[in-house]
Amino acid sequence: MGREYSLQEAISLAIKAEKDSMDFYRRAASSAKNERARKVLDMLANEEVGHLKAFFDHYKGSEFGDLASYINSPADKKNPAYMKLERAINEDMVEQKALELALAEEKDCIGQYTQLAQGVVDPTVRSVFERVVKETQVHYALIESEYAHIMGMVHESDQDIFVRE
Repeated sequence: MGREYSLQEAISLAIKAEKDSMDFYRRAASSAKNERARKVLDMLANEEVGHLKAFFDHYKGSEFGDLASYINSPADKKNPAYMKLERAINEDMVEQKALELALAEEKDCIGQYTQLAQGVVDPTVRSVFERVVKETQVHYALIESEYAHIMGMVHESDQDIFVRE
């Protein structure tokens, strides 16, 4: 059985997760050679900033400081996904590996936020978690599509052509 979190603990976890995701996407984008992949990764980083702000608006603690300072603080280089990304950069597999890692991270976030939302009594905060779950599902689909493109797989926009042939 999972651990129950207080509202502030849940929001604190979400803030940390969103910051880690933002840092991951920023680092991946800065290393991507493929322009299209870089744009997708930049967009995802910017959307994580929006999620951070949404959670920050409901956080009562002070451990993170103010939003702008926290956003600009150094990345947690001990975060497992970030460490894997750094290895991929060194192996010159940035786009492929970054997207694979992003898929796993987004899937984990969907599960974690869904579970956290179920335990939140405050309807306003619960709606923030639920909205972020929906946006994260959109992220997952976007990353999946970009991964298919990078890997040379049949893209969903081409499927009609292949079905008819």
